[in-house]
Amino acid sequence: MKTSLRIAAALLIGALTVGASPYRDMTVRQIKSLSPERIEALRNGAGIGYALSAELNGYPGPRHVLELAEALRLTAEQRTETQRLFDRMKAEAVFLGETLIEKEAALDALFRGGQATEAALFGLTAAAGTAEAKLRATHLKYHLQMAALLTPHQRSLYNRLRGYGGEPGHQHGH
Repeated sequence: MKTSLRIAAALLIGALTVGASPYRDMTVRQIKSLSPERIEALRNGAGIGYALSAELNGYPGPRHVLELAEALRLTAEQRTETQRLFDRMKAEAVFLGETLIEKEAALDALFRGGQATEAALFGLTAAAGTAEAKLRATHLKYHLQMAALLTPHQRSLYNRLRGYGGEPGHQHGH
């Protein structure tokens, strides 16, 4: 009898949640459109995939070059310049990440407060989009600058060490 009641209760609960939104757990977020993990990454200047088109085509990022400095046998000058590139990239990325967070928070507040209008939402989404585009371009720019600092051998070694194989820009299967 208890087993029958448990089965009936499970079926009833399942029936009640069939139409539940996969977003229901996001309603408690401080900024609905940004997970806490994404906010933290934006605040820390993390790449969060913004430079994949560079990274996966043979343009190393400063952070990873610093991590692999010994294996890449960076010269003292290369190490100093790589650190400088990383520091500049991070400062720019943190500023732009905070800007993106600010615009997303304003957009969230607009809807939460019942003040959303088309003009306001277009303005805020354009500002958020601009901040995100600048953030992505920033990460890509520093991958470009980093690649110019390394020798072809170092770039090739970087790709192998990162598990990409082949030469910079090599496309597998092409």
